[in-house]
Amino acid sequence: MAPRPWRGAPLLAVTSDSGSGPVVVMIHGIASSSVTFHHLVPLLERHFRVITLDILGFGASPAPEGATYTLDEHERALHATLRSLGLRREVILVGHSLGGLIAARYAATHRKSLARLVLVGSPIYLPPALIGDPVDRANMGAYFTVYEFLRSNPAFTQRTAAALATIAPIKNVLELTEKNWTPFMLSLQNAIESQTTLADLARVSVPIDLVYGALDPFLAPSGIGIVEQLRHVTTHRVSNVAHIIRPRLAQAVARVLASSLEEEAPVSDAR
Repeated sequence: MAPRPWRGAPLLAVTSDSGSGPVVVMIHGIASSSVTFHHLVPLLERHFRVITLDILGFGASPAPEGATYTLDEHERALHATLRSLGLRREVILVGHSLGGLIAARYAATHRKSLARLVLVGSPIYLPPALIGDPVDRANMGAYFTVYEFLRSNPAFTQRTAAALATIAPIKNVLELTEKNWTPFMLSLQNAIESQTTLADLARVSVPIDLVYGALDPFLAPSGIGIVEQLRHVTTHRVSNVAHIIRPRLAQAVARVLASSLEEEAPVSDAR
């Protein structure tokens, strides 16, 4: 059944809806699509109803004229899409990279709609000026410097992304072209660089799992350290793993979700 239109925000493309059981909604990151979860979905379908979608401006989802791609805009589109699906029970959100920041904003805004929040390789940053340790402050500042360079040099950034895409383990897991350059550039500036994810996570009352690869170059140790101190947060560090969800990282996320079934699992949504 096609999603019903919902006023106030564009509907995202729902790319797959399979399995049965507690509802898991997967949200991919910047310059990608739901193919991000290629290795993860098959591990979950036996016990969960798994829904994947493309975020605003990427994959098969719309790129509305005038959109500024803030976390609020991404979250509103996600909320509209989930409501259009008629989900009547709490859901588990799994967000990868930027998708984790969007999921955190949704979790902070719609706390009664959520059963669990799982962040996978999410770049959680805070302004360097707020960091006391000079080494951590310099490291955090380096991320913002690199991102500003990427935004300011579209030709270089698109060539680099195209080269990386040729060696990526999953086809189309990295897509950055002239077509989605504006969503990429504005999402980077207005959602990742301007994030308030730590404040969002502090408002979440459900269990939060932070799953990340030990070799992930996009993660700031100081951000992870602060998240680890928040209530209801469990961290899962996966050795010899980087940013993309390859089989080993997919298996780690699947184990986290399987453990949730042993706790007070959400009631399955009637299809």
